[in-house]
Formats: sequence, C-alpha cells, structure tokens
Amino acid sequence: MQNNTKTASIPKGRLSRFSKLGSLAGRVAGNVLAEGISELAKGNRPKIKDLLLTPSNAMRVTEQLSQMRGAAMKVGQMLSMDAGDMLPKELTDLLARLRSDARSMPEKELVSLLETQWGQGWQKEFIQFPLQPIAAASIGQVHKVITKDLKRLAIKIQYPGIKQSIDSDVDNVATLIKLTGLLPKGLDIKPLLEEAKKQLHDEADYILEGKYLDRYAAVIENDDAFVMPVLDEALSSDSILAMSFVDGLPIEQLINQSQHTRDQIMTQLMRLFFKELFDFQLVQTDPNFGNFQYDQESQKIVLLDFGATRTYTSQMAEGYRQLMQGAGRHDKIQIRQAILDIGLIRQDLPENVQRNITDLVYMACEPLYAESPYDFAGSDLSSRLQQQGMQLGLEKEYAHTPSANAIFLHRKLGGLFLLAIKLKAKVDMQSLFAPYNEA
Repeated sequence: MQNNTKTASIPKGRLSRFSKLGSLAGRVAGNVLAEGISELAKGNRPKIKDLLLTPSNAMRVTEQLSQMRGAAMKVGQMLSMDAGDMLPKELTDLLARLRSDARSMPEKELVSLLETQWGQGWQKEFIQFPLQPIAAASIGQVHKVITKDLKRLAIKIQYPGIKQSIDSDVDNVATLIKLTGLLPKGLDIKPLLEEAKKQLHDEADYILEGKYLDRYAAVIENDDAFVMPVLDEALSSDSILAMSFVDGLPIEQLINQSQHTRDQIMTQLMRLFFKELFDFQLVQTDPNFGNFQYDQESQKIVLLDFGATRTYTSQMAEGYRQLMQGAGRHDKIQIRQAILDIGLIRQDLPENVQRNITDLVYMACEPLYAESPYDFAGSDLSSRLQQQGMQLGLEKEYAHTPSANAIFLHRKLGGLFLLAIKLKAKVDMQSLFAPYNEA
C-alpha cells in the first residue's frame, strides 16, 4: 500500500494549541478584510458570510485542524459527516479531506514513544516495522508490521498528549467556529461538540477498545459475511493497540463494482445494523467510511475500529423496534409512543412539536415502507430530512437533547445511509427488518 501521509509535530501544551487556533482566526479575519476591500473596489457590496466562506479561508481551517489532530480534527470530521448538505459545498468538500489528510508523527517522535511503551531494543521483536504509517487519523496512526514469528499486525499508535487535550481542544474549536462564522445561522452544534468530547475520551482509551474488539468478535464469529482483526494483547497498552492485519479495499472504492456487488455489500451492512441493535445490543457507532473495507478474494466485509462501540439496553432496542414497526404500518400513534419511550420527545412538549417530530421520524423510516428495494441514490430523503430537521431546530419550544446513545445510533444509521448513497445501492430494507417485525 502506498503511503501518502505527511508529517508534523503535534503541539502538546494547552497554550500552544490555543495559540495555533488563535493565529488561525486572525489569518481568517485578515483574509476577510482583504477580500472585502477587493470586492468594494469592484463596486460590489459583499456579505460577510460570503467573505468568511471563501475556499481560501476554509482551506486555512482545514489545514490547521489536520496538523493538530485529536479533538480539533475530529470536530471537523464529525461536521463534514453529520452536517452534510447544511454546510456550504466549499466547506463540506474541504472538511471531508480531514478523513484522509492527517499528519503523521515525525520518525524521531515515534521512536521515542515506542521506547517509552516497549522499552529499549523493541525493534528485535519485529522483522519489519516501517516508521512511515499506512494511515494517519485524528487520534493515532497505523503501521503494518511483521513480527519475528511472522505475524502480520496492524499497530495503532496514539499521538502523544491527545488524551489531555480533548476537552480544551473541542472548546477551542467551538470558539473558533463561532468567531469565523463558518456555520450557517440556526445550526446548533453544541450537542455534537459535547458528544465529540465523550466519544474522543472513549476512543483514546485503547484498553477499552481492545475489550470491545474481543466482545464484538465473540457475537459476530458465526457470521460469514464479515471478518475483523484479532487483538494482540501482548503488544497492546493504553496508547498502543495491536491486532492482526486484515487485507481489504476501502469501501468507497467499490463505486465501480457491479450493481449486484454494491447492493450485496450494503444489504449485509444494513443487516448487521439490525443485528447489532436487536440481537447483540452492541453497536459500533462510528459511521466513518474508513471503518469498512472489502476483501475481494473472500468477498467479505472487513470491520475496523471499535473505539466508539456502545451497549444498548433491551428496553431501548425494543423502543426502536416498535418505532420501525409503526413506520412500516404507517401507524404514527405507535411511532409517537415509541419515541416517547426512547426519549426522543417529552410528554410536556407542545402538541405541535410532538407531531412535527413524529412526522420527521416517520419520514426518516421511509426505506421501511417505500417501494422495495429502496434506491438510496435515487431518493431525495436526505435533503428532505435536513430541510425539515433544520426547520424543527428553529422552534423555540423544542429545547430537548436526546440521550447520547440515541444520538450515536442515529449517527451510525445516517452514516450507513450516506454510504448507500455513495455506492448507489438498492436494498430491500423491508425484508431485512422482517425477522424483527412480529406483533
């Protein structure tokens, strides 16, 4: 695999990280002034929003976040994934680069970290340990290695100082975003930022991720459609996660595969989602496309990254089953009761707000009652949901944030919808839900 990662030292101190963001805000403001003068000289009266959302400003934000990694970069990734069409296209395109444009550690910094974790002479345990990673992300970078007993492993190494910077980074980025005006008015990202903090703390706990990796493997071991790495406890620690290396193509590259292949892949992933929620009550909630690969030789889907795995109660799973069952029956009374049970609405909310939220949920379940198989790419469901969701968010009476588990479950399902759109897949969602649709 060709390595295209760039290197950059990570600013570790709180002040140095904040100064990075502060200088970025200053450069964005300076660019706004220059652009404004230029437009005025042409006889135009530019809007401040248009000046703030220039590609050059969005590029500055993206470049800075990719150098800082950690929470700063994760917020950009989450915004590009969650906000979708609600963001201007220029900003969406550049934020999306953060999913694959992280900077890896300089080699000297990497070697020092490995000596701290594994001790002097750690190299003797490996036949091959390239210092250049095969991938770099927001929390850590991944190296493909071969041990002295010929095991192929993927070693995920956490960037130093990430754990300590999470809360302040998220707060700093939130301040930066507000100062630069890079988000449209009416888009409330506060719940998203709070969940980013919680998710990042979990993802930065590699011991916890290793436990989830083992637990998930145990519940999925008899499903031949999937393959996942095996934890190597001996080489793992709180900041290093070692696991078997599994070959696969990035899921996004399958757009040129046959319609049948793309439909089958999305059918299996949607089937897995139902099993996670209703059978396992254990859901890998991170919808990043990078968490899925495809092994063409075995025709199996490779599942990666279990740092954002969450457990769900049987009561919550039953609430979602009732919700989906009600949607399939076009029964909005059942849907409203289900979303009350789940906690998506409160009984004391005004009647019109409860009705509007029920209608939104019913719309979101369209693949369960529309003509099947459902053509994700041919549907405008995503834009309709965003339009109605933003309108609902402007209603002052609705000041209620669902539980973290509900937010993460919706993010996972939303990510699967986006992947189905990306792959132009058609999926028989009604048949997949049928085993859980009994009265």
